[in-house]
Amino acid sequence: MAFEAVFSRAKEVFNHYFCVPRNNPDLTVAQYRSLSRHIPLFYIVLIANTAVVAATHLNIAPPFLTIVVPVLLSGAVMTRVFAWLSMRKAEVTPDQALQALRRTNLLTVPLAGLFTAWALVLHGYGDAYHQGQVTFFVAITVIACIFSLMHLRSAALSVALVVNVPLLVFMVLTGEPTFIATAINIAIVSVAMLSVLQSNYNDFAQLTVSRQALLLQQRELEKRTAAVQRLSNRNLSLARLDSLTDLGNRRSFFERFDQIVETCGGERFAIGILDLDSFKPINDLHGHAVGDHVLVEVGTRLREFSRDGVEIFRLGGDEFGFIMRNTRKVEAIVAFGDRICEAVARPISLPTGYTSISASVGCAIYPLAATDPQLLYERADYALYEAKRHKGSGVVVFSGAQEQALTRKHAIERALVSCDLEDEMYTVFQPIVELRSRRIVGFEALGRWANPQLGEISPMSFIPLAERTGQITAISRILLRKSLKALKDWPDDVYVSVNLSAHDIANSESIIRLLGVVNESGANPERIDFEITETAIVQDFEQAKTALNMLRNLGANVALDDFGTGYSSLSYIHRLPFNKIKVDRSFVAEIESSGSSFKIVKSLLMLCNDMGLKAIAEGVETADQLRVLRQLGCNKVQGYYFSRPMPAEDVLPFLDRFDAHEAIEAANPELKRQSA
Repeated sequence: MAFEAVFSRAKEVFNHYFCVPRNNPDLTVAQYRSLSRHIPLFYIVLIANTAVVAATHLNIAPPFLTIVVPVLLSGAVMTRVFAWLSMRKAEVTPDQALQALRRTNLLTVPLAGLFTAWALVLHGYGDAYHQGQVTFFVAITVIACIFSLMHLRSAALSVALVVNVPLLVFMVLTGEPTFIATAINIAIVSVAMLSVLQSNYNDFAQLTVSRQALLLQQRELEKRTAAVQRLSNRNLSLARLDSLTDLGNRRSFFERFDQIVETCGGERFAIGILDLDSFKPINDLHGHAVGDHVLVEVGTRLREFSRDGVEIFRLGGDEFGFIMRNTRKVEAIVAFGDRICEAVARPISLPTGYTSISASVGCAIYPLAATDPQLLYERADYALYEAKRHKGSGVVVFSGAQEQALTRKHAIERALVSCDLEDEMYTVFQPIVELRSRRIVGFEALGRWANPQLGEISPMSFIPLAERTGQITAISRILLRKSLKALKDWPDDVYVSVNLSAHDIANSESIIRLLGVVNESGANPERIDFEITETAIVQDFEQAKTALNMLRNLGANVALDDFGTGYSSLSYIHRLPFNKIKVDRSFVAEIESSGSSFKIVKSLLMLCNDMGLKAIAEGVETADQLRVLRQLGCNKVQGYYFSRPMPAEDVLPFLDRFDAHEAIEAANPELKRQSA
């Protein structure tokens, strides 16, 4: 019984791969039509290749092999050429097509076997050049045959086996390493070719079936065309509306935009893009239902401005747009944007209380900023970027100065894609000082970029663009690799702190690559701090938690950078594996003159102490700032007061000559008097 089952299965496999299928007449006819175009050309190529091989062996092989056999084989092939050409334009029935395919299936095996046998016999004559030609003849001809018979899988597979198996065995048995290597190459190519053959045959068969199904469906589709057209017209009007706010959507915005450009006759108008600041944290903290409620309320408020030549749209997410006609002055556009921002900033009622949200607006004026609609939109988007970057909120109208900045921005974007990042990116290091021990305990690695054409490019310029273009993860790995290389030369009690982008922790693959850089460097993970900003955490809390745990499991330290500047910072500290907090420089800058900054830093230091976290104050630039921080119990600081960032080669000399006593005593006159 077991033998019968095996035999039955073997027969089934053989019939499937080496016999012409007869259960699909449409496929059979399609195969016939395809072969009638391809096989004559292949046969002509085969005759030509055979003639060339025979000609090069005329003086070194017997006439029987160089004249008689090639003529006989070519004659047999020519009869098949004439047979296929005579049937090429004839309309055939499925039965006629099946007979032709079966005949081809049967004849290809002996023909392939005879040509292969002739070639292998001829291989014994001549020098290495002639033997190489024969091998190439067999290999390239069988590839051409497989391609020509691709739509008749059974014949193509038969030829591949009849030709390749004897050829490979023959070459291996020669014992010649070069021939054996060639055999391996041919085997690899053959496997790949057969894989392609199988894939293309399946696609061809599926395409034939699909074509027939489509023909059957065509009549039914024609019946529904009228009904679909009516429904399409109705949907077209709905497609221009945002379903949440009932404002015009992004599509409607650009359609209206294009219409105005075509009909305005050069008259000025402005477009604006409004972005809600800190909307994502509200959405994440309170849920999507509350986020939708905020968007609806903002849309309702903006709709009040939709008059006097102003049209309002929702572009998607937390972005809105407007088109403002009948305006010639920049001041009027700014005033309008300010009124919109004020309306958005009014408190919004929620089921659990109230919230408020600010907005940033970027505008561009036609035709001053640009005459091309897409370019004008890009100008407005850049103005929005400037509003968020420099003002945090408010209104910015695209100007000539920003034109220069935008040109440089585009140049930086192009350079990011085309430059050698490994060669041009470098690191500088700023010391982190421990006040109690009065020594340098670490350095923060800061990325820098020196481009041959653009010169030194500020991190504030290239990092946001690198995040947009997706280059930031590669840059982070390069900077980490160079930082760890520098770390090898430092004393064992000095660590390095490396900044990560939100993109670096956005997925496990990015983190795994960073861990790979650490492992390859051989550095002790306990001497590495990874700094991550709160913005990166807010974007995807769960993924951030997974990524930071991977870093901690490696043995590295994780620090929360720019602490206190984000949204609801305290809600993340106890839920994520931080062991260090960096107090943002904006609080340190006014710590000796602003009571608010003093209280904030004091509270943050107390919080870190209560939770067992180490605190590092950034941006220490004066003795007065250092003195206040010491009074508040801050133990670790960094900033220009001690040193500006320095290149890697200056770190060791700096460590040798650094004297924290003088700097700390200068910030504490009482200590200075005691030491005196």
